[in-house]
Amino acid sequence: MTGSALELAARLRRREISSVELVRACLDTIRRDDAALGAWVDVSERRTLAQARRADARLARGDGAPFLGVPTGIKDHEHLRGHVTRIGSRAFGWLYAPVDGFTARMCRRAGFVLLGKLACSELTILPFVDGARPARNPHDRERYAGGSSAGSAAAVAANMIPIAPGSDGAGSIRIPAAFCGLVGMKTGRGTLANPYGALDPVGISVLGPLARTVRDAAALIDVLAGVTATYARACEEPVPRLRVRLLVRSPLVEVEPEIAAAAEATARVLAQRGHEVGEAEPMVGTIEEFLPVMAGMIGRVPLQLGLGRFMEPTTRWLHARGRGVTRAQSAAAGDALARRVDAWFGDADVVVSPTVGRLAPRIGSFASLDGEATFRAAAPLGAFTAPFNVSGQPAISLPLARSASGLPIGVQLVGRRGADALLLALARELMQPA
Repeated sequence: MTGSALELAARLRRREISSVELVRACLDTIRRDDAALGAWVDVSERRTLAQARRADARLARGDGAPFLGVPTGIKDHEHLRGHVTRIGSRAFGWLYAPVDGFTARMCRRAGFVLLGKLACSELTILPFVDGARPARNPHDRERYAGGSSAGSAAAVAANMIPIAPGSDGAGSIRIPAAFCGLVGMKTGRGTLANPYGALDPVGISVLGPLARTVRDAAALIDVLAGVTATYARACEEPVPRLRVRLLVRSPLVEVEPEIAAAAEATARVLAQRGHEVGEAEPMVGTIEEFLPVMAGMIGRVPLQLGLGRFMEPTTRWLHARGRGVTRAQSAAAGDALARRVDAWFGDADVVVSPTVGRLAPRIGSFASLDGEATFRAAAPLGAFTAPFNVSGQPAISLPLARSASGLPIGVQLVGRRGADALLLALARELMQPA
């Protein structure tokens, strides 16, 4: 059943459709398509239909929950009551969740029907889900859907659900959004909860939406923030004249011409709409400088009882590398990088860049590499996204172009700290005709 999440919620409130009908349509799509896509790791039809029946009863009573009866799923790194939390790994197949984690709890409060768990890369490390069952791109099933929020993006893009929450520690929302042709937002640090808690002293990881429209994305941010229509209203506000900088080069990746052209076209549109647009020099940085931040997080994951032997090679390498990194070293590395990003950002209000410098990689592209080589080969996919996790700035990927071969191309907008609402308003403006 097609339509944005907000449109479907409105139809449910008007009783034009029932939640049971909507959920059955989603389950039918999952049964038909997911064997080929690998978006889901666990779906509970019995529990889901029971939730939908309860939602219909609440709708009949006039309950005002914003997404009452709308189906979604929870990324497999977070707990969902009655499901196993695998965190994308064979090592955690035993981790049954008797209670909801933060995201599931907030989504239930908003009335969502939670179908099950969505695929993510192991410990949310890599920007793709591989292995025995890769998460494939609905636009080209021979390519990855991205990651780590791979299943979330694939499920929305394949019309299995209309919207999904994800998390982003170096591009994990924005990369799959770009590959799958969705709106994906990394909220600014402090706007929403950090899903990694004590494992992430730098605060690079945040929650955010994967959606078909900016309005849907803003409404899901409201849900996760526990506020009423704050961001949904803000994204409708007029946008003042902004200082915009265009970034299309990086020392970490050679940007494909079609992708650079999409970012340049977006900058031209902003100039035509009255914004001050200039070019930005490439941001200087290396993978080695980011490693203490990322490896330090993974090194703090407890892998007792020999669980490491079930892990993928990249996870084992990064965990071993991170065990020698202290919290103080992680924090110092993060602070140094954040200061550099701040200095580079300067007086800009918004930076426009590619979300990813390359089109979605083909399935099996990394199969011949060992753990370290896989990490280093995949890291350039985050060249334009990871710096803003370290700085804590809000950033959103918009599906503003397609390649000659028909693949989605994402354009990223990055705002100043605390400017989530302004960024959503600008994104909404760009996604609608002038």
